[in-house]
Amino acid sequence: MDQKGYRRGSFQSSTSDEDMLEIAGASLDFSMADDDPPLDREMGGFSSYNGGGMNGTSTMMDFLEEPLPGVGTYEDFNTIDWVREKSRDRDRHREITSRSKESTWALIHSVSDAFSGWLLMLLIGLLAGSLAGLIDISAHWMTDLKEGVCLAGFWFNHEHCCWKSNTTFTDRDKCPEWKSWSQLILGHGEGAFAYILNYFMYVIWALLFSLLAVLLVKGFAPYACGSGIPEIKTILSGFIIRGYLGKWTLIIKTITLVLAVSSGLSLGKEGPLVHVACCCGNILCHLFTKYRKNEAKRREVLSAAAAAGVSVAFGAPIGGVLFSLEEVSYYFPLKTLWRSFFAALVAAFTLRSINPFGNSRLVLFYVEFHMPWHLLELVPFILLGIFGGLWGAFFIRSNIAWCRRRKTTKLGKYPVLEVFVVTAITAILAFPNEYTRMSTSELISELFNDCGILDSSKLCEYVNDFNSTKGDDLPDRAAGPGVYTAMWQLALALVMKVFITIFTFGMKVPSGLFIPSMAVGAIAGRLLGVAVEQLAYYHHDWAIFSGWCSQGADCITPGLYAMVGAAACLGGVTRMTVSLVVIMFELTGGLEYIVPLMAAAMTSKWVADAIGREGIYDAHIRLNGYPFLEAKEEFSHKTLAMDVMRPRRNDPPLTVITQDSMTVEDVETIISETTYSGYPVVVSRESQRLVGFVLRRDLIISVENARKKQDGIVSTSIIYFTDHSPPLPPSSPSMLKLRSILDLSPFTVTDQTPMEIVVDIFRKLGLRQCLVTHNGKLLGIITKKDVLKHIAQLANQDPDSILFN
Repeated sequence: MDQKGYRRGSFQSSTSDEDMLEIAGASLDFSMADDDPPLDREMGGFSSYNGGGMNGTSTMMDFLEEPLPGVGTYEDFNTIDWVREKSRDRDRHREITSRSKESTWALIHSVSDAFSGWLLMLLIGLLAGSLAGLIDISAHWMTDLKEGVCLAGFWFNHEHCCWKSNTTFTDRDKCPEWKSWSQLILGHGEGAFAYILNYFMYVIWALLFSLLAVLLVKGFAPYACGSGIPEIKTILSGFIIRGYLGKWTLIIKTITLVLAVSSGLSLGKEGPLVHVACCCGNILCHLFTKYRKNEAKRREVLSAAAAAGVSVAFGAPIGGVLFSLEEVSYYFPLKTLWRSFFAALVAAFTLRSINPFGNSRLVLFYVEFHMPWHLLELVPFILLGIFGGLWGAFFIRSNIAWCRRRKTTKLGKYPVLEVFVVTAITAILAFPNEYTRMSTSELISELFNDCGILDSSKLCEYVNDFNSTKGDDLPDRAAGPGVYTAMWQLALALVMKVFITIFTFGMKVPSGLFIPSMAVGAIAGRLLGVAVEQLAYYHHDWAIFSGWCSQGADCITPGLYAMVGAAACLGGVTRMTVSLVVIMFELTGGLEYIVPLMAAAMTSKWVADAIGREGIYDAHIRLNGYPFLEAKEEFSHKTLAMDVMRPRRNDPPLTVITQDSMTVEDVETIISETTYSGYPVVVSRESQRLVGFVLRRDLIISVENARKKQDGIVSTSIIYFTDHSPPLPPSSPSMLKLRSILDLSPFTVTDQTPMEIVVDIFRKLGLRQCLVTHNGKLLGIITKKDVLKHIAQLANQDPDSILFN
């Protein structure tokens, strides 16, 4: 419960993330709060459930007759108390309900309060959808800018530039309005010098975009780097990181996300879009008092915002809701489920209205398959699941090892140089291969694509026999030279993506992991799909093919294998299951492919879990030492509360405050000599009978304000927490009554309580500390940090890693 970063008089009057945005320019340092301080209720004019009279006389003052700024709020890098926050919200709701019967205006206020949640979801959906559309359009244009420019208007990307051209369908990418850099500078696009010039311009633009991104992040919003999902999971579990969801982070993340994606780095925008949507939710919460002043209510909004983020990232509203429920949310009541669904719906509708890709689709790689799959194809699908699990486990271990090296060596001091080097290597390796030169979303779209008659891609260069063509369905055909060329290019692209993504994820630019993981799986799946397709074509008389794949039939869909591989690799990295299958189903619009997706997703999870239990986001949470108590893990050790509580044997006794016998000077001495964030209040030092718990922060604010504003409060004034003042001589100075800031119902357990139960209490109630008693006498205290350290110790990990650094 240490709180080393405390500075007197440095309190904010609000609990909002906006109020601490000034710190966004500082480096990310969690050493301020060594532990999670508890919370008291906000004295916002509501009756408090713990009682406490306010009757004072001339010589005994209950200082908190009026709410003080800062009382009941939180400091940065601390954990909220879910129980207190929910209690405050119930008090507020009861007051509004009782007043609604008194007047028409109060009734209108009650209705508007009930409606405000839905209005907030509407605004979040509109803002998140609009920003996603802006990011999609900008990233598409800037990605094409690396290769050339449109003469009809520089703001057109390659595809939009050629829409009005009179070129044939097969030459649709070679319209006269679009000029490559060599055509623009040299006047022609053929030859070695033109190739070198295009190569040079590609690398220069990539370096320019990535350097601009990292400099903006470093200079204006350090919190804008990474995907943001590990931090959002931590924030949703109750931790406070001021500025992480603030307006500067939103602005810089939106701009730099476009730059990072356009630079061609092996990263995606889908994960950061969840962070962007949560920033929108947090900022819009300030419009509504009940969300601005209550951290637990705000986290319900952020859960819905996360769903809206995935909704616009993949065009999958239902998948977004399930992602929020399965992956990021800590507390997800039924009401939040409905509101998440509404926010995701509005966000998807807004993005559809903007139509960023000009094809009425929400994502670039939307695809539809029409051919059914055969039961025997489950074997290659499960093989893809095994590959996805192995790749996920390999990636997590490698990436965490590299990120740990970045944190513990001089490498972490040079983020700009790191981004420069990784971008240069990526661009130099990417340009010669057309499958790595294109954006990762376009690559996935190409891999998912089911070849039709008009497709001019090398992946579709089969030997055609048009006599056997029926309608739009093409039979399985022999692979032509273009397919074989595409195969080895894709194999090289797979090797590059596998390794370069390890070093890219975690750099100081916005970087999502969904798209690179899907790309790895889609490449592997397409390679396997073409192999199975050719096997079926040349050996259709084999027993495994003879029953369902006759010659001239369209049996194998390589694009489906790419989709299943993408799901398997994404599942192996993130350990998503239900939400992943629904997202992929919404991407393809085909109900009949749910079984292959489920088989691959479950196989990849089982394989990855057999190698390591943590997904990539949980691994990064542990790497950063965030105070996240995983609700999915079982605690199976036979330890007791007395084994974990503080003080331990040979430690100094627990610091306590007595209920009616300590002076202002005594309390100030305790505050100055200790760094604890709160103190148990007992009847007397001799009895150690527990009365309640008081926060250090509330004590400091109350005493300092009493000294400034109340006459007669001196160092020898008695502080008391009881209803009635203790008997004192008439000549004694005025007494200070602080019962209002005392929590009279702290959670307590006995010293013989199994830690299994204690851990469950911390998880399910969101506690930050509970007091340990024996026969009603106070023995010690267990904080959330003590629980996390104990779990780490039992897992043979370094317990000192739980330091929020």
